[in-house]
Amino acid sequence: MSLKYAVLAALLEGEASGYELSKVFDVSLANFWPATPQQLYRELERLAGDGLIEARVVQQERRPNKRMFTLTEAGRADLRAFSAAPPRRPTAIRDELLIKIQASDGVDPGTVRELVEERMSWARGKLGRYERVRERLLAGRSEEEYLREADRVGPYLTLLAGIGFEEENLRWCERVLSVLGRRVALG
Repeated sequence: MSLKYAVLAALLEGEASGYELSKVFDVSLANFWPATPQQLYRELERLAGDGLIEARVVQQERRPNKRMFTLTEAGRADLRAFSAAPPRRPTAIRDELLIKIQASDGVDPGTVRELVEERMSWARGKLGRYERVRERLLAGRSEEEYLREADRVGPYLTLLAGIGFEEENLRWCERVLSVLGRRVALG
């Protein structure tokens, strides 16, 4: 899959500037499809050139003009076709920390602990951000009410995947630290 469909899906929320889209990617899509602002702006240009989105310029007085993007009918049709097709391949994990852990035998256990604790810190930070997004989406409603009443549930369901991923990261890190602690105690 390309960044194309992540951008089209983000625009289902409505018109947005490139800056606003980069914030959406930072907060909600980054848990499963990260993109830099530069990648995002290049993709917006491609999508506009392909007729899948439209751009309009908004004049601003004390700031540079900004471009606002919306989905076209062609973009919606392309996104519907993409959403209905089965994924091309299953998810694959590519994680530098896992390579380091794989090769960690013989490395100072304190160094490995630091790496794992750093991952735990990142996971807790992301969980905190995801929980704030969740609270904003729910807006005082129960999850059941939200899922029954909301116009769109896709963003919430993908947010749940991000929350689950970071919770699993924390469980794995705790397990690694426990194993390392027992090995140091035995050594």
